[in-house]
Amino acid sequence: MSNEDEKKYDKQVRRMVSRWAGAPGKGARARSEGEVLHRQDIPLPPTIGSVSVQEAPREIPVQASCDVLVVGAGPAGLSAALSARRAGADVMLMERFGCFGGVITTVGMETLAWYRYEGTVDTEGIGIEFERRAAAMGGTIQWPYNDSECLDADFFKLVADELIRESGVRPLLHTYAVEAIVENGVIRGVVTESKSGRQAILARRVIDCTGDADIAHFAGAEYRKTPRDQMMGLTTVFGCAGVERERFLEWADQNQATFADWGRTWDQETTGKEDDLPTPYLEDSFAQARQMGVIPADTKTLGGSWSALSMAGEATNLNLVHLKGYDCTDAEDLTRAEMDGRQQAMHALTALQHTVPGFEKAKLRTFSMTIGCRDSRKIIGRHNLLGEECRSEARFADSIGIFPEFLDGYSVLILPTTGRYFQVPYGCLVPQGVDNLLVAGRCVAGDKLSHAAMRNMMACTVTGQGAGVAAAVSLAREESTRDVNLQALQGELRRQGVRLD
Repeated sequence: MSNEDEKKYDKQVRRMVSRWAGAPGKGARARSEGEVLHRQDIPLPPTIGSVSVQEAPREIPVQASCDVLVVGAGPAGLSAALSARRAGADVMLMERFGCFGGVITTVGMETLAWYRYEGTVDTEGIGIEFERRAAAMGGTIQWPYNDSECLDADFFKLVADELIRESGVRPLLHTYAVEAIVENGVIRGVVTESKSGRQAILARRVIDCTGDADIAHFAGAEYRKTPRDQMMGLTTVFGCAGVERERFLEWADQNQATFADWGRTWDQETTGKEDDLPTPYLEDSFAQARQMGVIPADTKTLGGSWSALSMAGEATNLNLVHLKGYDCTDAEDLTRAEMDGRQQAMHALTALQHTVPGFEKAKLRTFSMTIGCRDSRKIIGRHNLLGEECRSEARFADSIGIFPEFLDGYSVLILPTTGRYFQVPYGCLVPQGVDNLLVAGRCVAGDKLSHAAMRNMMACTVTGQGAGVAAAVSLAREESTRDVNLQALQGELRRQGVRLD
C-alpha cells in the first residue's frame, strides 16, 4: 500500500470511528424519503439520595379513556371484559404479556375445571363458554380421568383473540400498570409503562384482575398477605415431546394413583370420599430416581400431575415442580423461582426418562412463559369469604354466581362429588376505601381456606363476570360500584346465562 493510500485509509477509519462515537458530521446526511428523526424530551434529572431517588414532576400523556378498564387478561380479566362489553360498556382490556388467557396461556395450565368427577354441580356462565368455544375450534383434548376437557394452552391464545375481536373490547397488550390514579377516594384510571413510554389510561370504572391485587395495592386499598413461609408453592409448568403414548398410558393404567397418594408428599385433609378417585399423579418415580442417583438426593420439590397427552406423543402440561418459600410480589424472589423452577423441571424430566415407560426418549418441548403463582395479596372486602362458608353451602343475598365445593390448597383437598356448592357474594369483590374499583380473580376477599376455592380458574371466571357486569350496570344507572343496585346486577347476570342460586 502506497503512502498516499495509507493516508486515505487512515482518514476513512477516523471518520467512521468519529461517527460511531456520535460526533456530528459536517452536514446533514441524506435520509430515506419519509424518515423522521425523533428525540425523547428528557425531564428534569432526578435527585439521587443514598437510599432513594426523588423523581422530578412531569406530565404524563393520556393514552386513552374508556368506561371500564380491566387490568389483567387471565380467566378473570377475559370474563370481566367480555361481560362488561355485553352489558353495554366501552371496555379496554390491558395485559402485560403478548397474549390473553393468563394462567392458561402464559403458565400453560390447561385444566380449567378438572374437578368434574361424577356428581359435580358446576358453575354456569362465561367460563363454560370458554371451554365450548375452544372445543368448537378444535383446541381441546379429553382429560384422562373424568369428563373434563383440557384446553390446548397455545391454541387458547387464538380462542381468546377471537372472543376479543368479535366483542368490540379494545385490547392493549405488552403494557404494565404501575400506578393507580385516585382522586378523593375514587379511582380514575391507571398509569402504564410500555414500549410507548409512561402514559395514562382514564376510566370511569377499573377492575383489578392482576391476580396479585396490584391495582388495589397501588390505590391504597387494604389487603392481607400470607407470610412467605406459609404461601402456597409456585410451579414451573413444562411440556415434553417424544413420549411413546401407548406404552406410557399402559403404564399409567397399571400404576394408577388416587388422591390418597397426594398425602405422601404433605399432610392432606380430605373428607374421605376423594381418597379412592383416580388422578394423574406422579410422585413415586421421583423417589425412585433419587435412589438410583440420577437426580440429586436433596431434590424434594418434585411431585404433581400430568394431563393432556396428544396423539403425537406430546405431554403439554407437566405440573410437577412445587417451589415453596417464594413471594410472587417480590421481583428478586420471582427471579430465583424462575431459574430454580427450570432447573427442577429438568430434574423431573431426567427422572421420568429413567423410571417411566414411554418417557425414555422424551425431550423438553416447552417451558411456561412465566412461573405459576397461587398465593399473594387478597383484598379486605365488604364481605370476606370464609372457608367455612365454602364448606357449608353458604347462600348470599348478593350472589353473583355459584361454585362447587372444590377446595385445593393449604393441604386441603375437597372434591364436589356430592353436588354441594356455595354462592359467591358480590361483597368479596368490593375493596374498602376506594370506590369504583372492583377486584376479581384469586385476590378477592377471604381467608386462607376460601382462597383454596376461589383461586381456581373457573372460580375466577365467576368473579370476573360478576365484576364486569357490576361495572357496566353501575355506569348505566349512574351508581358507584359500592352502591350498585343488586336486582339490576343479578338481572343482567341471569341474562348472560349465569346461575345465581
